[in-house]
Amino acid sequence: MTRGEILRRLSEGAFIRPDDRGDHDLNPGMRPEPPFTAAAVLVPLVEREQGVTVLLTKRTDHLPDHPGQISFPGGRIDPDDADPEMAALREAREEVGLSSDRVELIGRLATYRTRTGFEITPVVGLVTPPFDVAPDPHEVAEIFEVPLAFLLDPANAQRHSRIWKGMERYFWVFPYANYYIWGATAGMLVNLAQVLRR
Repeated sequence: MTRGEILRRLSEGAFIRPDDRGDHDLNPGMRPEPPFTAAAVLVPLVEREQGVTVLLTKRTDHLPDHPGQISFPGGRIDPDDADPEMAALREAREEVGLSSDRVELIGRLATYRTRTGFEITPVVGLVTPPFDVAPDPHEVAEIFEVPLAFLLDPANAQRHSRIWKGMERYFWVFPYANYYIWGATAGMLVNLAQVLRR
């Protein structure tokens, strides 16, 4: 998928995507309720010669929240952040050392609400190599990239389930190489793929 196709489809998607997405997409009876904590993530689309990739992180195992899980660079929106875009860029700089001058912000995906009370704004940015990364050793165990083509293939988005509080809860999973991408990150990747495939 080319830069032009990504820009066009993301722009078109702004008029046809739902206002909000979330864990309730696969679990209609489990729609999260406010109050929500505002957060933002950067969805970094890296323009490699061999094709566009998505940069992701693996969280360290000692973190109190979501240890060892795969995530986008991101976090809570601070009072000093002018908007979700600035929060996403700040978090990407702090977590993975990605310089903001290598990122061209091109739009947002639908807000994603989690059962744990977060309202996440996914900010999409095109990242131009070369760029350096420097993971924050407290938060980030690993930085890796997944081909966008892999994520766009509907066969690679799997629906799994587990029992949570006595109920079967469904969630999206992308098994890629040795990585198990699931939860909110996988849900936002499904949203991205739906917009870009239109």
